[in-house]
Amino acid sequence: MLPRGTPVRPEAIERAVLDVVGTLVAELAPPRAGEAIGLDDSLDHDLGLGSLERVELLLRLGQRFGVVLPDPIVASASTPRDLARAVASAVPALSEERPSPPRAPLTPGMAAPDSARLLTDVLRWHAEHHPERPHLFLRQEDGSEQPLHYGELWASASAVAAALFHEGLQHGDTVGLMLRTERAFFPCFLGILLAGGVPVPLYPPFRMDHLEEYVERQVGILRNAGARVLITFDEAKRVGTLLKARVPSLRRTVTPAGLDWKDAVAPPVRLEPSDPALIQYTSGSTGAPKGVLLTHEHLLANIRAIGQAMRIQPEDVAVSWLPLYHDMGLIGSWLMPLYYGIPLALLSPLAFLARPSRWLRTVHHHRGTLSAAPNFAYDLCVRKVEDAELEGLELGSWRVALNGSEAVSPETIERFTRRFAPHGFRPGTMFPAYGLAEVGVALTFPPVGRPPRLEAIEREHFTRHREARPAREGDAPLRFVSCGRPLPGYQVRIVDGAGRLLGERVEGRIEFRGPSLTPGYFHDPEATRAVLHDGWMDSGDLGYLAEGELYVSGRSKDLIIKAGRNLYPTELEEVVGDLPGIRKGCVAAFGLPSEQLGTERLVVVAETRERAEEARERLRAAIIDQVTAVLGLPPDEVVLAPPGAVRKTSSGKIRRSATREAYVRGGLSRGRRAVLVQYIRLAGAHLRAHGGRVVGAVGSALYTVYLSVLMLCTALLLGLGLVAVRPGPPTDRLVRRLARWMLRAAGCPVHVEGLENLRGPGPWVLVANHVSNVDSVAILAALPVDFRAVAKQEVRAWPLVGAAVRRAGHLTVDRFDTLHGVEGAAHVTEVLRRGTSLLIFPEGTCAQGPALLPFRLGAFKAAVEAGRPVVPLHLEGTRRLLRPGSRLQRPGQFTLSIGEPLIPAAGGWPEMVRLRDKARARLETPASAPTV
Repeated sequence: MLPRGTPVRPEAIERAVLDVVGTLVAELAPPRAGEAIGLDDSLDHDLGLGSLERVELLLRLGQRFGVVLPDPIVASASTPRDLARAVASAVPALSEERPSPPRAPLTPGMAAPDSARLLTDVLRWHAEHHPERPHLFLRQEDGSEQPLHYGELWASASAVAAALFHEGLQHGDTVGLMLRTERAFFPCFLGILLAGGVPVPLYPPFRMDHLEEYVERQVGILRNAGARVLITFDEAKRVGTLLKARVPSLRRTVTPAGLDWKDAVAPPVRLEPSDPALIQYTSGSTGAPKGVLLTHEHLLANIRAIGQAMRIQPEDVAVSWLPLYHDMGLIGSWLMPLYYGIPLALLSPLAFLARPSRWLRTVHHHRGTLSAAPNFAYDLCVRKVEDAELEGLELGSWRVALNGSEAVSPETIERFTRRFAPHGFRPGTMFPAYGLAEVGVALTFPPVGRPPRLEAIEREHFTRHREARPAREGDAPLRFVSCGRPLPGYQVRIVDGAGRLLGERVEGRIEFRGPSLTPGYFHDPEATRAVLHDGWMDSGDLGYLAEGELYVSGRSKDLIIKAGRNLYPTELEEVVGDLPGIRKGCVAAFGLPSEQLGTERLVVVAETRERAEEARERLRAAIIDQVTAVLGLPPDEVVLAPPGAVRKTSSGKIRRSATREAYVRGGLSRGRRAVLVQYIRLAGAHLRAHGGRVVGAVGSALYTVYLSVLMLCTALLLGLGLVAVRPGPPTDRLVRRLARWMLRAAGCPVHVEGLENLRGPGPWVLVANHVSNVDSVAILAALPVDFRAVAKQEVRAWPLVGAAVRRAGHLTVDRFDTLHGVEGAAHVTEVLRRGTSLLIFPEGTCAQGPALLPFRLGAFKAAVEAGRPVVPLHLEGTRRLLRPGSRLQRPGQFTLSIGEPLIPAAGGWPEMVRLRDKARARLETPASAPTV
């Protein structure tokens, strides 16, 4: 660490930054021969530093220089020069080494009256009754806090409303709100409401090097919302201009400064409680983002129910770092304190991510009592907060640590409580909850102050009977966390597929209703009809009720009903996938009606690379034995299918329905190459050999025309298939079948080598080189193991392909939202731990030349944390098809070489780097890779 207070020349800072970056890069990748790291090298493209690596780099720079870097640097820095400039202007870290003394408590807060019918009524009441009272304390980049009082908020919101009225905003018009966690967000949101508009919060851009992907992602939302105006910050005005060109309804892009009409007053707009107050777009994790429409009365109903269930007190203090463009941050962490008149201490998501201890210190400093976060954040605090940062920390004031928004882990609850108990954190403070954007934010809460209720249930009985029976000693149980009871005025029920109520401790579909239930998805009546029935909404989740409390167990998918028994396919697929010779994660179990049996036939489709008939018979017998051992009955049919036969979602989930449909249509097996393609290939080869360049070009031109027609036909079939088949396995089967069909028809067979390396128990982390846009198609068509591909988040917005990815259930990771990138990485690791193999392109994008791009650490982090092998996949030949820089294409054989698994030998950062280096070496020289 450089001595504090010592002047440092810019050149010295640059050298030191390059030293820190170089050390990290050397750990991540072999040194580039004869080439040093430069100040203008791209952190992303040249050095391969993704979101995980950037967080590590930020921590190291802070330690080296004894400073706190500006929070946006973790996401926005593009080069080492950017980092050096940030270091030069950073503030010393002394003020953040230990918690500052607690802030003196404010006078007790006052909640808005029950007579408030609108969110604007709530703001007006507070501004009239205590205009000088602080509403929130917003953390600045230098660590200081900026208060915002109710009177200031009302005046600023009124000015925004006047400006929007001047812009021509009409009652009911939607306004995109693309702002960071900054002071301007709050008057802009409320000013839109005062003007009669409807705010549509959007994720703000941070990474300009991913501008194209970001624009594509937001265009769909703004088009669906029909936004008239977009409010964004100065640095993102160019982004707004790009969005405006793509969104027909968008008339104007403005910044908060352009809406600061001081002392201006907009004409009063008559609003009703039933008027829209917010369109909250879902994350799109299980499909394309859908706009959840919520009215003023919806939001106030949910907020009041939250306050009643959480026992909000006048002395409460809220603390949050959650994004304001998501429901838990916007409604649960801002609008709720606004209603109850309690102060809110607010950090930006990047401030938390850059240094998780800031969240805990803020709770300490403000004597915070209420704070919420997803499960991953509690886990991040356990892993990333150093003991030295805990000196003097006191968390005894914290009474509700809400854990929601994603699956709640019993292990995380136990680790966090154990780590921070010496600092006053009580077991009863942890507060697992369940909610959805479709109901505002919250649906079920446990009793305040009660330690989390964890259940260990008998695994086999649950999977066979869907009944949660307590596990016996010595079992390997399933563990679920109670998310409590419905909020006052809300109801939750568990139903079967026909909508019939299920009894106590029986798993089924979670349905709900209540005073804040959305009337539907904005401009999407089909999606609304699919989930709303007689006033109840299907959550899409599975769970069970025990003593009135909800336990969430997973997603609603593909039950098999055989001889009066509900068969749970997940565990069945896991045990079959563990068999040597079966591709882990490439097994689908489903039921088919049978008039002869009078019940469903149980069909198991398992992918394998085995071709010898004797070996296949042994596999078939082993599968029957495994299924019989698990279920107590044999499958009616076992199908050994080639790689790619089992369909998957964009997040890698098994699409059982799609696999079933492909099975029924006879589309699981490979077919012969199209005769026409054989003629074209032969003719092309003949012409190239004897006709010279011109004739060869004619052959390539003819093939290119044919390939274009073929791709168009494939796209049409995919579009029709996505309409005809259901999400999940049916879509996955459709995609894999079309991939195989297209490659066969294109004259590009895939030859697979090294299948023996996938015969051991999975799951695996499959890492492949990336040289063509056809790589994913080739792997889907050829790889005989079940896996979930991990793709960039923006793929979800691509026409047809995005729909296929979303509906097939593959995973996506946000490359330019650092907070969600880390959260997504945690989710990827969790999927691997649950037994599903992952396919990842560690280069992050296609290589334009023969050399590999720098590898990112995400794949290897997941492998080390889950203790699972890394299997290198080397693709050759795919660059021939859709060749970069050429309009003429040529067919050819693809080769997929499966390398020897690399087994994690330890934990931590060095092991991630070691695995990454080994995998890279294997992919650079696959032929020389050692075999055992």
